[in-house]
Amino acid sequence: MKELEEKIVREAQVLPGHVLKVGSFLNQQVDTVFLKKMAQETARLFAGLGVTKVLTVEASGISFATAVAMEMNVPMVFAKKHPSANMSGAQLCSPVYSYTHKTTYNIVVSRDYIKPCDKVLITDDFLANGNALKGLMEIVDQAGATVVGCCAEIEKGFQGGGDELRAKGVKVESLAIVESMTDDGKVTFRS
Repeated sequence: MKELEEKIVREAQVLPGHVLKVGSFLNQQVDTVFLKKMAQETARLFAGLGVTKVLTVEASGISFATAVAMEMNVPMVFAKKHPSANMSGAQLCSPVYSYTHKTTYNIVVSRDYIKPCDKVLITDDFLANGNALKGLMEIVDQAGATVVGCCAEIEKGFQGGGDELRAKGVKVESLAIVESMTDDGKVTFRS
C-alpha cells in the first residue's frame, strides 16, 4: 500500500534495535481516516474467503483488527497477554515471545469466542519474526477452526517471519513491507 509507505517515510521514526516508531498514526495516536483505508484494503485482499472472525493480540493491534472486522461485518476477538479475573471456563492459550518487549507472554482467548466452524483472519500491527501470528494460529488450531490468512499493517521483511509463513503455505499480506532500516532513519520497502 503505497500510501502507508509514504506515511512511514514522513511520520515514522527509526529507533535503535530496528524499532520502527509509528505511534503518531498507528498504535498510540490513531489516524482513523487512514485506518479505514487500511481496513478497506485488507478486506479487499481477503474478499471471498468466508472470513467469520478477525483475531489479534492485545494491545496495539486492536484498532486495526476492529476496523478490519467492521469492514468485513464480522466479530473481532483479541487474545489477552495478562491473566484476568473476568476470564473463566475453557481457554485457548499459546506462549508468544515479543520482539518489542523482550518477554514471553502466555496469550489467552476464551474457547467460547472461536468455534470449529470459524474461518479466521489473523491481523497485527507488526510482523517481524512471526511469533505473534504463530501463537494466534496455534490458538485457532486448538479451537479446531481454520486460518484463512494473516495481515499485518507493517512487516519487517528483513526479519523473515512473513516469508517463513508464506513458505509454509499461509496466505500472508502486509500493507507495507520494510526491507531495511538504517540508524540515520532511512527506510526502504520491498517492491
